[in-house]
Amino acid sequence: MTEDTLGIGDLARRTGVPVRTIRFYCDEGLLEPARSVGGHRRFDFGAVDRLVLVRRLRGLGLGLRSITGVLTGARSLSDAVAFERAALDREMATLAWRRSVLRAVEEASPADRATRLELLSAVEDGFSAHEALVRLWHPMAAGGVPADTVRMFLDISAPRPPEQPTTAQVVAYAELVLLAADRDLATGLRESTLVDHDSIPDLAALHAEVAAACELAFPQVAAGARPAPGAALDRFVAAHAASLGTGDSPEFRRALNHRTAADRNPRLRRYWHLAGEITGEAAPMGVTHTWLLDALDCSVA
Repeated sequence: MTEDTLGIGDLARRTGVPVRTIRFYCDEGLLEPARSVGGHRRFDFGAVDRLVLVRRLRGLGLGLRSITGVLTGARSLSDAVAFERAALDREMATLAWRRSVLRAVEEASPADRATRLELLSAVEDGFSAHEALVRLWHPMAAGGVPADTVRMFLDISAPRPPEQPTTAQVVAYAELVLLAADRDLATGLRESTLVDHDSIPDLAALHAEVAAACELAFPQVAAGARPAPGAALDRFVAAHAASLGTGDSPEFRRALNHRTAADRNPRLRRYWHLAGEITGEAAPMGVTHTWLLDALDCSVA
């Protein structure tokens, strides 16, 4: 028993791991020693490599659960390291968010500090804030829309917080979350965006054509041009008409204008303005989309 095994002291000397730590790893199931007649822990020689691996993984900051997964083969080393890195990235992003929030409160004027504190304290961190925006917009991408189109739509409608947000960006993002919690705004969006979804055979094509119309309008929006009929609006209307199996006509434009009235809501305009502050885009997709709706309203009038 003793010739082909190691005592706990021998294992400690070979690996540089303290005896008390080895005992802890045994209690946690990372090492499975045998027992001598006298009740002492005895380890096979494979325990040396196993313990060295445990020590190295602990040095990288991996938790015991991840290490156990590697040792048992339930998780590869690459997966365990990637998981730990992702967790660290999230922790660093949360700290960056908190730092900017504290600075935003600190930089506010005495008269505005209480209001800003109330706004920012309602948002736990950037991740929960982003989830609140996704909850607002996710229903609008339901109903047979391909996964890549859904991701594109949500990336535009629910922008992720920057990894190193400025004080202005955390304030803008907190206001976005406040708007996303507005039930009237969510109800208006559902009544506008989800109307006729079930009767549209190809929602992906509609999203793609609307995006193309927005790209066509982008130069005018970025230049500050007033909403007006033109090629971009014609493509926008044609996209909606084609999705419903009909054509562009004054009657269809009036119906589309009536149905999308909620998308011209002042609160939604504010939402897209704030989204632009966060992304830094000259003309965010939401702003461009609203410009097209204003152009549609002009064409109907």
